[in-house]
Amino acid sequence: MASRPDFVLSGMPEPSYLNFNYDDYAWRPNVDYREHPELYKVGKGEQGVLICQPYKGEIGQYWRFKTEEIARESSAKILELFNGYLSQYDFVGADIARKYLQMGYTRARRYANYKGGKKYDKENNYSPLERGTGESEKARAATVFYEVWQLAEADSTYKRLKQEWKLRYG
Repeated sequence: MASRPDFVLSGMPEPSYLNFNYDDYAWRPNVDYREHPELYKVGKGEQGVLICQPYKGEIGQYWRFKTEEIARESSAKILELFNGYLSQYDFVGADIARKYLQMGYTRARRYANYKGGKKYDKENNYSPLERGTGESEKARAATVFYEVWQLAEADSTYKRLKQEWKLRYG
């Protein structure tokens, strides 16, 4: 009988990348979401951020969080792009930029919490790794991204466009 993964025994949720079903995933790498914005789904959290072109290419090149200073530069550039998309009433671009800001926070926090950013030990039946082994510099980078992400989330134009998007496309 196969042993149960440690995350099951510990009561922790299964890592989301195990048994991932790509067929059920709403975002497709072969879609140009600027040409076909109607195919975009807002989704939950950061979903789709590393797939949706051309925005991934436009925004992703600036996404960095190695140090607090790099995070400041990166988040400022992404916020500039976010505002540019809003000025063009491009909700999809603004939402992807917002997701990059959120992802800057979550990824930097992961590296702050776990050495090397790894939460699970693949070699040891996906058992949870020790928390609190990460870098304090990443915690400061996470704070920078968090503050800018919250600015984007609070933007009145973004909120209005998001509400209209959800009413129109679901």
